[in-house]
Amino acid sequence: MAGKRTLQRTLISSYVYLTRRLGGLLSHHRRSSNHPSFQKTFSLISQEKHAGRGRSQAVVCRVEGGLLRSPSTFPYFMLVALEAGGFLRGLLLLLLYPCLCCVGEEVGLKVMAMVCFRGVKVAGFRVGSTVLPKHLLEDVGLEGFQLLTAAGGKKVCVTGMPRVMVEAALKEYLGVEVVVGRELKVSGGYYTGFMENSKEEERMLQELGGEEGDHGDGESVLWVGGGKEAHHHHPFFSERKEEYTVSEEDRKAWRPLPRDKYLKPLVFHDGRIAFLPTPAATLAMFLWLPVGLLLAVLRLLVLSLLPYKISVPILAFTGTTNRVVRSAFTPVTSDRGGESQGRPRRRWLFACNHRTLLDPVYVSGALGIPLTVVTYSLSPVSEVIAPIKTVRLTREREEDRRRMEEELRRGDVVVCPEGTTCREPYLLRFSPLFSEVAEEGVTPVALRARMAMFYGTTAGGRKWMDPIFFAIDPFPSYTVEFLREVPVLEADGTRRSRYEVANQVQAELAAALGFECTTLTRKDKYMQLAGNEGFVDRKS
Repeated sequence: MAGKRTLQRTLISSYVYLTRRLGGLLSHHRRSSNHPSFQKTFSLISQEKHAGRGRSQAVVCRVEGGLLRSPSTFPYFMLVALEAGGFLRGLLLLLLYPCLCCVGEEVGLKVMAMVCFRGVKVAGFRVGSTVLPKHLLEDVGLEGFQLLTAAGGKKVCVTGMPRVMVEAALKEYLGVEVVVGRELKVSGGYYTGFMENSKEEERMLQELGGEEGDHGDGESVLWVGGGKEAHHHHPFFSERKEEYTVSEEDRKAWRPLPRDKYLKPLVFHDGRIAFLPTPAATLAMFLWLPVGLLLAVLRLLVLSLLPYKISVPILAFTGTTNRVVRSAFTPVTSDRGGESQGRPRRRWLFACNHRTLLDPVYVSGALGIPLTVVTYSLSPVSEVIAPIKTVRLTREREEDRRRMEEELRRGDVVVCPEGTTCREPYLLRFSPLFSEVAEEGVTPVALRARMAMFYGTTAGGRKWMDPIFFAIDPFPSYTVEFLREVPVLEADGTRRSRYEVANQVQAELAAALGFECTTLTRKDKYMQLAGNEGFVDRKS
């Protein structure tokens, strides 16, 4: 047994040593340029000087080395492998990483593309538009983005990655007009894993430089990259470009691109992986998975079978963090004084923002009493393991209102008016139905959920696995805060508009959480991420 543990430690140490020593080789090679008359050393001061140049200058920017702070493409291929292919495909890519470090950039890209894309259905591939944008945008440097946009001309991005991986993020959120990348070959509706050069490159270069031999009418071009790139062989670059070289030291000093610089807000994204899967982080994930699966079974059993007074301490011992922000607004739902005096007890209606499917469970645990949750969609697996009563709504207004009123007469009810989860700091439009059934008022509940490794929600994946992924996370945390009750009656006893009440509850939650209110709906989310309206199949 001791010899087995020693061998395991030796293998892990050797793996970590190789990845640390050779990790930089997967990034693009910084070669000396053959065009010294056009090269300049990049600095932050040169950005301000360049901002005053003519508006007719186009910018051709290399994504790896000229726009992203990290030149390595491995994490993005790993996201494709995990999200589109599964854990086994991701494990294969991780095992190949030491070998990829020992080969050239071009060979490494081809191997990663083959591992990640071969056999993936073209029609079902949505990772490039639903998963990768979040991770790519978080890696964009503010200084690189300023260079891309300062000249005022056409914005072109060149990448060695397949175009389907980066095009959505660059065009939709950064305003890039042309993305030049590799094309993946397709056979029978499936990716073969083989890449070929894009025909878009020649067309793009002709548009920027004009017809061959006509060098007076074309648009002047600024090239931004990490040195001599693969595209410099084209005669267009040797005759018509100015060049900025971004050094590794410059990139390390770059700041992340603020969210307010995005062309549109990043409200929705999908996928299970909550971190950027660098080689070291991915290795840690796979080492954690066996322990995490056992821990998930324990956590779900404890949460489903034991009362809160016992389950909460046990869950805290397993690594979960539960925090209740108590204030004068925290309701005392256990007060039975009204019933003892012959009067009906006050029934509470709680409305919370929606982060994961466990939101109502944590609200119930914070109060220490069982609540009833009304929901629009819930998988059968989640319904079975839920420790509180769940009532499914039908999306027919009158029938749903009747069910909510019936449950509210029986006891306290919690509802998520957004109708679906949102991971980012935004609140979707609140359905006003809950405000119609409240007796005296609605108590907003602000929830903050944090997952370090896996997201416990999905739009295009298997929803029955949502609680499992949440429970596998090493250190999931929840913070519950009860806010001031929003009345549904005016001072004279008349009932307020249901839309007014719903909008006030949304505004109160947004102010407490620091979120932004939107008018987006559940349908908007699922149409963007999954191409459907988000109805859960009872068999899924």
